[in-house]
Amino acid sequence: MKKSLLTIVSLIAAAFSYAQSCSELFFSEVDEGSGNNKAIEVYNPTSSPVVLSNYRIVRFSNGSTVGTDSLLLNGTLGPHSVWVVVNGQTVSQTNSPACDTALQAMANQLGGVYPDPLYENGNDAIVLVKINPRTFVDIFGKIGEDPGYSWTDVFPYTDAQGAYWTENHSLIRKASVTGGVTVNPTAFNVTVEWDSLPENTWTNLGIHNSTCGATGIHEAAMTASTVNAYPNPSNGTFTVASAANINSVQIYNALGELVFTQRFSTSENQQQIDLSTQGSGLYFMQVELATGRRVTSKISIR
Repeated sequence: MKKSLLTIVSLIAAAFSYAQSCSELFFSEVDEGSGNNKAIEVYNPTSSPVVLSNYRIVRFSNGSTVGTDSLLLNGTLGPHSVWVVVNGQTVSQTNSPACDTALQAMANQLGGVYPDPLYENGNDAIVLVKINPRTFVDIFGKIGEDPGYSWTDVFPYTDAQGAYWTENHSLIRKASVTGGVTVNPTAFNVTVEWDSLPENTWTNLGIHNSTCGATGIHEAAMTASTVNAYPNPSNGTFTVASAANINSVQIYNALGELVFTQRFSTSENQQQIDLSTQGSGLYFMQVELATGRRVTSKISIR
């Protein structure tokens, strides 16, 4: 029995090779929803900002051993923060519906026209590639394997057996994961590193809890247009702070629905808001400052 257990452990260790802990970008969420409701989230586990133009997302479609399409990332990703990329189709076409506008509103970057990695389906391998030096820093799926409709939770993890995981689900990287898969796995058991949520569930998109550090609002300095909320994430009670006085706060859920509004009788640069009656997930906070400026930030309720 002991020998069998050791063999199993050895096989699992051989199946995945990982980047050094908390040292390199990796995927933190993959949303494969209805129609073209697709999103990929990239997490920065390091304590330094990362220039994203040195990275691209590459899709290996339907068991291909070579990349079929790619998307160059842009911008700068702060420490312990995430970058959300969403399918960019805005107009429905024959057999190709537009991506939900609520999902697109959560994006830091929209994908390109078809073909593009954000048209991924549940049987496509997705790779986060560092351009210089060229390195695979994370692999979702197994390059060169077409599992059918989806990878599953029963060996050999193709759709011949087991429950579908990578099709019509939102997958969240476990908090214990501290680095990406850097070598193509011998078998892709999605349950090892990912948790599953139902199709079109975007409540975790834009935040990631990790042992490397949870996402939050990161600002180098307080300026007249800066708004911070802390703790973030929280259990629903937040302190909202700004260099300028705060007139009001409005909170919207992931669908863009107004769920909370408060105008303060005394304009001060710190205000308390209580969202404990709201469910857990990602929200958008719009703060009106005494200067007349409106600032929107993301907050998370555990």
